[in-house]
Parts: sequence; structure tokens; C-alpha cells
Amino acid sequence: MARGGQSLARVAVVVRAGAAPLWWAGLLAAGAEAPVPGLTEWRTGLTAGAALFLVTAAVVALARRGRYTRLADGATRAARADFLQDRAVTVRVRRRARRWWLTGAFVAALASSLALPGAGGLALAGAGTGLWLKARWLGRRERTGETLWWVRTDRLAEGPAGGPVEAYRSTGIAAGDAAPGGARRR
Repeated sequence: MARGGQSLARVAVVVRAGAAPLWWAGLLAAGAEAPVPGLTEWRTGLTAGAALFLVTAAVVALARRGRYTRLADGATRAARADFLQDRAVTVRVRRRARRWWLTGAFVAALASSLALPGAGGLALAGAGTGLWLKARWLGRRERTGETLWWVRTDRLAEGPAGGPVEAYRSTGIAAGDAAPGGARRR
């Protein structure tokens, strides 16, 4: 390891960072789509949207759990020289890096109103809910193991369980400024 250590971001914070923008963009898109007449009536679109919300939330919440578990089980202790990134910095960096993707998803959700009013927005909100549920799952595992998981910031291009991530680092439960699950520490 380099003499200066590594910059580390909390895994749960990285996962949770995308939840709120997806949730609010999805609700905004669904609200804007509802009064627009599409190929189907709004009731059909919102019913399909509710089903898409549930399916998307479940798929996002359950995706890659095995990889998260393997990386967490193989976590090594963070070095004293490692720099633990603040929660606010991690959230700001992750949201800024994904802003164009979020804008594209929002536009696609609005465009879907031509076929099913409200469905695209509710699917987008379901993705945000799924990320929030995944962060809660990570938080329960962190509390149970009394350890927090961190990932190197230079390996986050594909996410906290992406291909470049080889291992997590771990610290005690009191490290950092975020509670288990990535929420603000109170």
C-alpha cells in the first residue's frame, strides 16, 4: 500500500446516494405524465406503473447481493493512513457523476407517457426505492457484524460492487460520520 493510504467511501452511502434523486425524479415524472393522454387511459398506466414500481424495487434491491456479501466477508481492516471520506462529500460526488444518467432516465420516463401515462415515472421511483432498501439491508449487516464497509474511491466507476472493486476495507461501527446503512448519524 502507498505510504499516504487510500481515500475510502462508505459502501452504504454510495448505494444510498442514488436513491433520493431517482425517487423524486420518478414521482415528478409520474405526476407530470398522469394528465397526459396516451395510448391507454391514465388508470391503466398507473396500474401498470404500480406493478413496475414493485418489480423494479425488488430487482434493484436484490441485485448483486451475493457480490456484496463476498466482498464484505473478505474485507480487510482499513489502515491508519487511509482517509475516510465524509458522507456529504460521497453523496455530492456520486450524484454529480450520475446527473446526466438521471436526466436521461427522467426524459425517458416522460417520453413513456405516450404509451402508458405514469408508468415510466413509477418505474424510476421503484429504482430509487430499491436502492434505499439495499442500503437498509447493508445497514442491518453492518450493525450485526459491528463493522462498517468502505471501498476505494478510485474503484467506484462501476459502483460499489462493480468489476474494479477487489475488496472492501472495514472499520469499527463508530468510524465516519454516517450511521449504518448510510443515513446521517444523529
